[in-house]
Amino acid sequence: MIVDLPRRLVAEALGTAVLVATVIGSGIMGAKLTNDVALALLGNTLPTGAILVVLITILGPISGAHFNPAVTLVFGLRREITVNAAVLYILAQIVGGVVGTLVAHGMFELPLVQISAHARTGSGQWLAEAVAAFGLVFTILAGLRFRPDAIPWLVGLYITAAYWFTASTSFANPAVAIARAFSDTFAGIRPVDLPAFIVAEMLGAFVALLLAGWLLAEPKSASVANPKLKAAE
Repeated sequence: MIVDLPRRLVAEALGTAVLVATVIGSGIMGAKLTNDVALALLGNTLPTGAILVVLITILGPISGAHFNPAVTLVFGLRREITVNAAVLYILAQIVGGVVGTLVAHGMFELPLVQISAHARTGSGQWLAEAVAAFGLVFTILAGLRFRPDAIPWLVGLYITAAYWFTASTSFANPAVAIARAFSDTFAGIRPVDLPAFIVAEMLGAFVALLLAGWLLAEPKSASVANPKLKAAE
């Protein structure tokens, strides 16, 4: 289905807004319902994985359901989206993410505009974000190569798992990270910690692109792979 750019941009903004509202809203709800950090994180994890399945399924046919500047950058480098469209996608994702933060705050009757004081820094956190973004992008590219119909579930399940095996709880998304800097809640991140997170996420995505380009390449035919066979033909 070919969709015009304005509708694709709205889909990207809407999807990122709903994703961020889910991340922050479920984090607020989890923190309100329990003092157990593990339970609160679980309450943050499951809705995030679930909403990704929903959003990618319903908005993927419109915009590709990037909802993530790192993903958009990768598709730009693969020349599957123009530079102009990629820039607009990223702007739509960032704006949508911030709107999602405001909506989450409004639903819980919190001050709409906040600045997070939640420290997330250090080499372990940065490595975790690189790993999280690497895994997300590789999952998407491998899914597109072998099971494009399963992409919504693959991404949702990957993020659900990555919440728990990464030290950073798997932001894996510069737009979501920026939006979370405007929320001084369970899911927040200090603005001063943002640059290192974004660099790590972009680096992880780029490494995934390089590896996928080699590992997932179409296999050569038997005749090309075996010169003797070619000669015999």
